[in-house]
Amino acid sequence: MAEQKNSIQMQTLRRVLHDLRRYKVWLILTVLLAVVTVALTLYVPILIGRAIDRIAGAGNVDLDAVTRILLTVGLSVAVTALAQWIMSMAHNKIAYEVVEDIRNRAISRIEQLPLAYLDRQPTGVTVSRMISDVDQFADGLLMGFTQLFTGVLTILGTLLFMLSIHPGITLVVFVMTPLSLFVAAFIAKRTYSMFRVQAETRAEQTAVINETIANQKVVQAFGHESETMTQFDEINDRLAAASLKATFYSSLTNPCTRFVNALVYAAVGLTGSLAAIRGTITVGQLSCFLSYANQYTKPFNEISGVITELQNALACADRIFSLIDEPTEIPDADDAFTLEQAEGAAAFDDISFSYTKDRPLIEHCSVNVEPGQRVAIVGPTGCGKTTLINLIMRFYDVNDGAVRIDGHDIRGITRHSLRGQLGMVLQDTWLKAATVRENIRMGKPDATDEEIISAAKAAHAHSFIKRLPQGYDTVISDKSGALSQGQRQLLCIARLMLCLPPMLILDEATSSIDTRTEQKIQSAFQKMMQGRTSFIVAHRLSTIREADLILVMKDGQIIEQGDHASLLKQDGFYANLYRSQFAHTAT
Repeated sequence: MAEQKNSIQMQTLRRVLHDLRRYKVWLILTVLLAVVTVALTLYVPILIGRAIDRIAGAGNVDLDAVTRILLTVGLSVAVTALAQWIMSMAHNKIAYEVVEDIRNRAISRIEQLPLAYLDRQPTGVTVSRMISDVDQFADGLLMGFTQLFTGVLTILGTLLFMLSIHPGITLVVFVMTPLSLFVAAFIAKRTYSMFRVQAETRAEQTAVINETIANQKVVQAFGHESETMTQFDEINDRLAAASLKATFYSSLTNPCTRFVNALVYAAVGLTGSLAAIRGTITVGQLSCFLSYANQYTKPFNEISGVITELQNALACADRIFSLIDEPTEIPDADDAFTLEQAEGAAAFDDISFSYTKDRPLIEHCSVNVEPGQRVAIVGPTGCGKTTLINLIMRFYDVNDGAVRIDGHDIRGITRHSLRGQLGMVLQDTWLKAATVRENIRMGKPDATDEEIISAAKAAHAHSFIKRLPQGYDTVISDKSGALSQGQRQLLCIARLMLCLPPMLILDEATSSIDTRTEQKIQSAFQKMMQGRTSFIVAHRLSTIREADLILVMKDGQIIEQGDHASLLKQDGFYANLYRSQFAHTAT
């Protein structure tokens, strides 16, 4: 198990380093600036030691030499500050451009993921990966850049400077170094898995918060507040425990390494004092050595802290990369062609489909639809009506058989051109955060204002749009309280009426509209459907009596098909379904 974690961690680290390759110019610049910063920082104690040695006693001070040395110290500090500022700018550029690239790749992958992934993955988990995990990764990466380079160079540079002054005391420092490394490594091994659990629990919490806020009316309507709070408290307690454990182990790093550093400093002070008494080093050199002892051990504190942050960053990066690595929907075939203008013939050729292998849904279904026909799909909830629509749109691919448009297997048609031939209005509306005009224009990006207004009038949406504060320029969103569910659905219908493709799909398209407006919309639909192949999913059978072909589904099977009159004569499932709604008028 531990080997598997280490392997995953190394793979993630390699991917991060691979992503950094295109910033090699900036990386080289930061390394050079780090060398300058460390060199000047380590040169200052030498200068101060020389200044101390110029002060032999009372009345015996070489003021000219001390003044020159102090001016050199001031210039070195100024150059060091400038180099650190430029290096910080470079670090920020690298870190945040990497994060920008990862977010772009993640959102691009989400747009290519099959609906099956989005159906089984809570939205909050995906949002957490896109926002919280990426931010955590950025923080760890930035700290790594800022402190790791300078820390390693400081350690190496300090050892070289100490060796040039007194190899014996340097050996004492070097011998005690593994103790600090052991402490840092011991803590780092235990923090990666803890931070990963913390990230996963945080994502679970985000999912619950997202679902609760988005559906607050339902929670309150069913009095589910206490159960929701109980669920949240349970997750929150787990997150607190995971965060506490991860933070506890990571917080051990600083005090433990500081304790080791104090031991190193004490050892240097003791051996250096003995060497000064023997006359092998000067007082100024001893001062320089003590300063180096602090500078040598300080990076171990920083590096151990960086390692802890990197553990967290790699845990978050692993979750982000797992999203980016999710298999996309089956790409278009290499020889897929572009469907320019569909005639409207459709066929389900002995198709079988199931969302999960152990639960068959549609089996050996065959239907032929002529161009321009109006096809109604009816049946009880869960019988597969919307699934047929998903298969036509190629949101899912059939397991067996083929769905054909104009005689072509839709798997041989590019998705973009296929969906360009289909207009769709669903029971569940979706509006983006934009103006009313931009939402309608989604159906036809190059539409003029006149065309948009005409489509809105045809959808009977123009009157309520004009009453909005800024009319067609009013900014709305999918969860905007300014619009009712029925008004949102009218905007979706206007979006369809703007583009008017050769084939239409209406999945409970008027379910949220009042009866009077529905009658007007149905009249508009009748005109819109003339000459266009239309698939109509409806529970209210009054809306589909004029259909050319009615498909009656039950348990994933088409058990009856025909027009309204012929199905009533059969006196089967459809007739019973119709009579249950219109017993007093059934004929």
